[in-house]
Amino acid sequence: MREYVGDCKTCSKPVYCLDGFFNGIHDPDSKEIVCFECEKKQEEDEK
Repeated sequence: MREYVGDCKTCSKPVYCLDGFFNGIHDPDSKEIVCFECEKKQEEDEK
């Protein structure tokens, strides 16, 4: 099952919940969604 959750705040790509597992990162403070690809890029840029 694939359920649309929202769009990535960085690249605007749609983020889905796949079989009950959220396929991205959710920031509870800002309530924004980031896809795994953008999260990985952000971590690499911070190094």
